[in-house]
Amino acid sequence: MTISTTTHLNFRGQARDALELYRSVFGGDLTAVTYAQAGAVTDPLEADQVMWGQVASAAGFRVMAYDVPSHTAYEPGVNPVFVSVRGTDADELRGHWENLAVGASVRVPLAEAAWSPLYGMLTDRFGVTWVLDLEVPWSA
Repeated sequence: MTISTTTHLNFRGQARDALELYRSVFGGDLTAVTYAQAGAVTDPLEADQVMWGQVASAAGFRVMAYDVPSHTAYEPGVNPVFVSVRGTDADELRGHWENLAVGASVRVPLAEAAWSPLYGMLTDRFGVTWVLDLEVPWSA
């Protein structure tokens, strides 16, 4: 399995605009999946906000972003970045999860999600928030 780490930026209603800026600066392809497209709407006013988005360029630039939903606390600058580990092998991801989870605070247990067969979020004992998921191709 190959894995990659990607900076994952958190916004409230501005993720698409930020991703469009980063694409204009670095080039590449922008993919954005809304809460509605992923079947994860908790507030109808946020249905068209970005649940998962990224810009990826052939030169190697990659950044992810999402809009923090209103039911989740959000203070810009307090929790602005996640380290996202995307992989193609579920067993290997589970192993990474188990090792990171020692002394961590699990925010979302590693399990199936509407947008991925395997997804989880935890904050490790050093205060770094990690998102692990099984890579699934999205079509715009």
